[in-house]
Amino acid sequence: MSDEEILNHPRYRQKRRLQQAKMQRQVRRSQRRLNKLRALWKLFILISMISISIVILKMPQWRLHTNAFDSLSSPALQIVNNKIVPAHKVLSALRRNQVSTRPIFLVETDDLKESIMKLEPVQDVYIRRFWFPARLKIIVIERTPIITISPDINVPPIAFFSTDGKLIGRDYMPLPDEYKTVRVITYGSGDDYRNWDRTKVNNFKKLAATVEADSGESVEYIDYRDPKDVYIKIPTVNIRLGSFNAGSYDKIHRIPSLLPQVKMLNKKVKYIDLRWDTNYIKLDE
Repeated sequence: MSDEEILNHPRYRQKRRLQQAKMQRQVRRSQRRLNKLRALWKLFILISMISISIVILKMPQWRLHTNAFDSLSSPALQIVNNKIVPAHKVLSALRRNQVSTRPIFLVETDDLKESIMKLEPVQDVYIRRFWFPARLKIIVIERTPIITISPDINVPPIAFFSTDGKLIGRDYMPLPDEYKTVRVITYGSGDDYRNWDRTKVNNFKKLAATVEADSGESVEYIDYRDPKDVYIKIPTVNIRLGSFNAGSYDKIHRIPSLLPQVKMLNKKVKYIDLRWDTNYIKLDE
């Protein structure tokens, strides 16, 4: 028989179909075994990942140490941007709260912020949480001083007002040198500074700014011990203003015409008197 006759023989074709069917069954069994192995491998990876995640999450580095608020040297705590409020006062505020035992990413910081906000110079607080190792960064936003209060010329300031009219007491004095404020000398009698509002505070700032603009010199202090007889001290001379009111700014505009005369005198000048319509230079006799 020729090869073509053998290939077309019914018995040969049946045998070949049986062989093909057997090979297909073997292939399907191999695929099923491979799919089972893949499923087992995926299950193993999933279980391993869950186990590793549990182990990692149980590591103590995800949680703040129980003594995180015990000292400023704690590696779990950083306090920054505080120039007026001492860091130890911020730490004392934090100690009013218990250190959370939860993972750092689950810790709520609202209570911590509320405690720090009770410090008078603090205007706002941002608390950043770092996950691993767990730590907190306290970013303090402080009020900006605008004027300081002294009971006498030779006494350092005992309090200051911020730009929003908030009076801050001696617990936060002296201020850092970087703050340029208007120094107001007052006993607190007659016009008690403890009752001043934001408008009053800004008026002192405006008064000093007007004097500096017209004189070209910085204001050393405003003597407000007698509200009806106010003095303003600049390096060249003392300026007697009288009562401080809306008309005071017009009086100050006369300073540029008076300062050259003061500087030309060979005698010591006690003050420039701006109380009246007529300019007056008082000599120190």
